[in-house]
Amino acid sequence: MLIGYARVSTQDQDTAAQIGALTSAGCELIFQEKASGGRWDRPELHRLLGQLRKGDIVAVWKLDRLSRSLKDLLLTLEKIEEAGADFQSLTEAIDTSTPAGRMMMQIVGSFAEFERAMLRERTKNGLEAARQEGRIGGRRPKLTPQQQKEIITFVTSGQKTGADAARLFQVHPSTVVRLLAKNR
Repeated sequence: MLIGYARVSTQDQDTAAQIGALTSAGCELIFQEKASGGRWDRPELHRLLGQLRKGDIVAVWKLDRLSRSLKDLLLTLEKIEEAGADFQSLTEAIDTSTPAGRMMMQIVGSFAEFERAMLRERTKNGLEAARQEGRIGGRRPKLTPQQQKEIITFVTSGQKTGADAARLFQVHPSTVVRLLAKNR
């Protein structure tokens, strides 16, 4: 039996294109889920692996839909092999029922892991460069430094409560609490 697996990483993404390709390839059963490929706790993947029988073929639209790391990919493929099943990637034309397909799958998996590591490194370097230029990521502060000083003065002198200061400056009371805690 040809069994498909479709996965997207976030809730706002859609598996429709993957399912269309898997259906066209002849998949009789398709498991789909919304979970990160870097996580091992993917219930639909475990359901698929749990019901594999000898002679089944697990198909994915693209190799990175099965796993993002070579280690997890090889572990998943080992479980598929233990069940007596094979693996196919439609986009990369990989078929583990052949020796050349097994070798190609490992090479492509290595490149996918390398690409992910490079992306992480570039992101880290970009954030570090931005920090050195004085830019920091995240949300802009709701309060200017002058407003922060005023709130600290009002609350520490007893002129206003934290809740009063929050209403006056139109911020959430927890913003005032964090500001006061940071100032101590």
